[in-house]
Amino acid sequence: MMIYQLLEKYWGYKKFRPLQEKIIRSVLEGKDTLALMPTGGGKSLTYQIPALAMNGLCLVITPLIALMKDQVDDLKKRDIKATMIYSGMTFEEIDINLTNCIFGDYKFLYLSPERLTTDLFRAKVLQMNICLIAVDEAHCISQWGYDFRPSYLQISQLREILPGIPVLAVTATATPEVAEDIQKKLKFTSNNLFSMSFERPNLSYIVRQTEDKLSYVLKIHRKAAGSGLIYVRSRKKTREIAQFLQQQGINADFYHAGLSDELRTEKQTNWSTGKTGVMVATNAFGMGIDKADVRYVVHLDLPDSPEAYFQEAGRAGRDLKPAWAVLLYHPSDKATLHRRITSQFPDLAYIRKVYGALSSFLQVPYGGGKDIPLNFNLKSFCMAYKLDSLMVYNALKIIEREGYLQLTEDTYSTAKVLFIVNRDDLYRFQVMNAGFDSFIKLLLRSYTGLFSEYTSIYEQELSARAKVPVETVYEYLNRLDALHIIRYIPLRNMPVITYLVPRVEDAFVMISKDNLKIRKEHFSLRIDAMLAYATEPICRSRSLLRYFGQSGAPLCGHCDVCMKKTESGLSYFEMESIQEAIADIIRKNPARSGDIVQKLNYPEEKILSTLRWMIDQEKLRLSESGELEII
Repeated sequence: MMIYQLLEKYWGYKKFRPLQEKIIRSVLEGKDTLALMPTGGGKSLTYQIPALAMNGLCLVITPLIALMKDQVDDLKKRDIKATMIYSGMTFEEIDINLTNCIFGDYKFLYLSPERLTTDLFRAKVLQMNICLIAVDEAHCISQWGYDFRPSYLQISQLREILPGIPVLAVTATATPEVAEDIQKKLKFTSNNLFSMSFERPNLSYIVRQTEDKLSYVLKIHRKAAGSGLIYVRSRKKTREIAQFLQQQGINADFYHAGLSDELRTEKQTNWSTGKTGVMVATNAFGMGIDKADVRYVVHLDLPDSPEAYFQEAGRAGRDLKPAWAVLLYHPSDKATLHRRITSQFPDLAYIRKVYGALSSFLQVPYGGGKDIPLNFNLKSFCMAYKLDSLMVYNALKIIEREGYLQLTEDTYSTAKVLFIVNRDDLYRFQVMNAGFDSFIKLLLRSYTGLFSEYTSIYEQELSARAKVPVETVYEYLNRLDALHIIRYIPLRNMPVITYLVPRVEDAFVMISKDNLKIRKEHFSLRIDAMLAYATEPICRSRSLLRYFGQSGAPLCGHCDVCMKKTESGLSYFEMESIQEAIADIIRKNPARSGDIVQKLNYPEEKILSTLRWMIDQEKLRLSESGELEII
């Protein structure tokens, strides 16, 4: 089927967004391809469309469980068979899902990079008809990137056991250095990069230096008059600021990774559908959300990097209507940002201490624990061992990056059920156990696929349909599980730790000093770049575009720098634009001021004012013949 027919059949669109079609055709030609597409640019279609046009299964590798869930759910709604594998699933769940990918005519298998190294996956993948490997968040493979993950390096080994299968790598943020490294690490047969412009013409970038940030938030909300997103660093601040906004009569809510899955889903849905107007959140919020009409994104705290800022700010104005990305800054923020360097990179002794304490807390013996998902409460752990939660979290992330374990915060853990008897045996059971008959029929009417794969169920939903207390539903499910009629996996409401290798002695936990040093240096450089963005009087759009290697970008004309008045009374945008036009004329041939005025389509007064300023700043000089020339 032609790619346009697939696009219209499954997504209802008649044409692709800019660059999408070129990327898709490159993939269909069997070429390894790297696609740089900003947030909201339609990255997922660049592998979903070609996979549907090809014969076989597409592996999608991504570290974001929330994104997996959103995309798998979306594909299923479009009658496209898709499944996912992530840390926190039982061995049996994973085994069934992988077997279904061999025999079940699935088109997409989403999985986290840590799954690539398991014996089970390596044995099963060789039996699958793989047509494409899609690597999402591809910047994670580069040590120069802002979110390097050693587990991504395993993808190159996957290429060795699946020779000839093309790779499509996609990411929203990558500097030229990172883009080059991605292609090298993924063993591209030849460099093949497609990059959209990172320019967002409808988005006004604003930086405001203020002590009273909350008053400024109110001013932004009243001016923008629409849906908004406010980012802060701490979970506590999300609740406090949401309450402050509510007291001002604003329909606001808060969101962070510490909330239950059910509550996070509810809050996200309310905001996405417009029931909630403003969401105050940590950076746990936003991935996979495609809300077009966000009028403003405000950052009350400085992000760690321009990459993170660009992604988060880019969630505003996806409908291409005017929107604002506002960063509220105070000089004290500089010290706060630099303190993150210390907390982000604890020393080796501390890292080993956390690993040992964690293993004791989770009761994991030496040589054990591999691939077993274990519930983990960070707060309880830190209280038990009198440790700082931020330092512990960063130590765990370093241990994770070295491949010892995986901390899954955004657990996708709805309750699941699988019938482990066939239909004939089930019928006989129902005849002999009439008390279970009505409940089993309710399950079968409510959900499909219960005999072939673990299927998400919702106990509250079953309770409402059966008109019985939810406790009765739990009782039925647990009794059927005990009778070996079903496998029932209850909802898991907290983060999960999965040991990727058996537990080792604390002293044997090895952290590459070189890797740690390089990451610390690059983290510091990104912090400096973020501070430069916040403090230097450069067009905000141009500043971001330069960071991502897009030099020669025009002034945006509507950021706070471009709109600011200069000493001459002109805005920065006007002054810069006229200066560039004057320089273009004089660079070819020196000219008199009257000739310059005639050649430019600007008011004479503004041209002359700019000429005087350029002479005062010794950018121009007057020759003996009375002509202006560049110094």
